[in-house]
Amino acid sequence: MPLWTCDFEDCRKPAVRTLGDCVLCDRHLCSSHLEPDYHKCPRWEDADVYDPAAREAEEQELAKLFDKINTSALEARCSLLRRGLPCRVPPLQYNRSTRSSVMGGMNYHIEVCFEDGVTWIARVRRCNATSPPAALRDYIIQSEVATLMFLEKTNVPAPKVYDFELEHSANAVGVGFILMEKLPGNSLRWSLTTPQQREKVIDQLANTFIELHKYPFPLLGSLDTPGDSQIASFARESLTDYVESKMRSFGPFSTSKEYHLSELRHVLDLILRGEMYSQQAVDAYLIHRFLVDLVPLVVDSEENHEFFLTHADDKGDHILVDEQFNITGIIDWEWAHTASLANAFNSPIGLLPVADFYNGKNELGDDEVVFARRFEDKGREDLAQVVRNGRIRHWFAFCCGYDLVDWDGFLGLFRGLRDAVGVDEGLEWDEWKAAALRRYQDDSDLQLLLAR
Repeated sequence: MPLWTCDFEDCRKPAVRTLGDCVLCDRHLCSSHLEPDYHKCPRWEDADVYDPAAREAEEQELAKLFDKINTSALEARCSLLRRGLPCRVPPLQYNRSTRSSVMGGMNYHIEVCFEDGVTWIARVRRCNATSPPAALRDYIIQSEVATLMFLEKTNVPAPKVYDFELEHSANAVGVGFILMEKLPGNSLRWSLTTPQQREKVIDQLANTFIELHKYPFPLLGSLDTPGDSQIASFARESLTDYVESKMRSFGPFSTSKEYHLSELRHVLDLILRGEMYSQQAVDAYLIHRFLVDLVPLVVDSEENHEFFLTHADDKGDHILVDEQFNITGIIDWEWAHTASLANAFNSPIGLLPVADFYNGKNELGDDEVVFARRFEDKGREDLAQVVRNGRIRHWFAFCCGYDLVDWDGFLGLFRGLRDAVGVDEGLEWDEWKAAALRRYQDDSDLQLLLAR
């Protein structure tokens, strides 16, 4: 059973994940009904038309969300948690000029202001065509709460959780939410920092990574039980399927090899089912079939079966800093999971040299070099080596499930990966595809795709 079925009239075909999620008409569409004859919404490439439509759709989405939220019930819940101390939720309204301070791609933040000056955040999931089904949305919320509660045991500067509620009929607030501490500081804007400011942040990040290294886990997956350290299946859309109407999330896994092979085979299955890469099915199948073959070259055969908690969206804006660039918090822990040493302590995405990375250049960027040196300065040569040897793992992770709409970006990543592992290096795309078609000519699933 697909994650979503097509919303077009009476169609029951599987909707295409990501590409088939249209926020403008708020529908999930199959490969057939994504075609221009049926789907009339403007494409994002036509910014003059798409951007105003997206703004209007976002405003309508949030108006619906605000209608569902009972702010009086939210105030009562928060006040009760602080022994009756009065609090206030400001009127909910859409203001495009301040949107980036209260919302991201997946969540909306509501401030709860107490009489004594303390402010909490009510973190609420947005609801549009890109949102996961309700059961998965609840699991992601529950996993984030479990992660934040675990982090309270550490010296990682994450927000404290006060309460949470999933979405159900008895929820007086009307939506699922997490009540958490509002940390001081502003989101880090890496591109606007000076070299000295970057070095200061990197030094603190190294300390945070070293702190997380103190807490190994026996399995690969996500925390799922608030107040417990149990690792369960991954709380992530890309590793979730539905079988006979029941959600099935992948994991936990005992090795990185098992994890990568499961992830890649799932992608291959979704391609065959028409739920991924419907417009480039053969290309995507060849790419991911090739990645299966690369797993033994990418995964450390000497992996010691210890795994460590890692942030899943570490591009930089998850870090809060004050005016002196002291880190005041690390936020947005949804999708967090455990990973091998080589993946958990690799350079954060925010430190990568973007142009060189997407051009397949196999050299560390300046910020990564500083990161490795900070580990060395702190006596952690093992973690420094993870950073120095991390480029292959970054490319591999990016290539798996990459949005091929950005075809030029993918080609650079894929070329860099092949050159780095020494397989099919130097081949242009057309040459590589021809070689891959020959290599996998006996693959029955590939033949099915070619025959369509």
